[in-house]
Amino acid sequence: MAAPWIVDDQLWAVIEPLLPVKAAGTPGPAWMNDRLVLQGILFVLITGIGWEDCPKNWVSGPA
Repeated sequence: MAAPWIVDDQLWAVIEPLLPVKAAGTPGPAWMNDRLVLQGILFVLITGIGWEDCPKNWVSGPA
């Protein structure tokens, strides 16, 4: 059984269409992988770990 914060393909198929899409040519940094960001948020919520205690490579920049 996968960890409860892992977003499987079936759940991702439901969630992904609900997320905004960054239009080509929009200024600003590249977006991070939405699925990995969601899994990071779920990990923090489920485990109760503080954001400051997350591994530094989780927030090192765009994936």
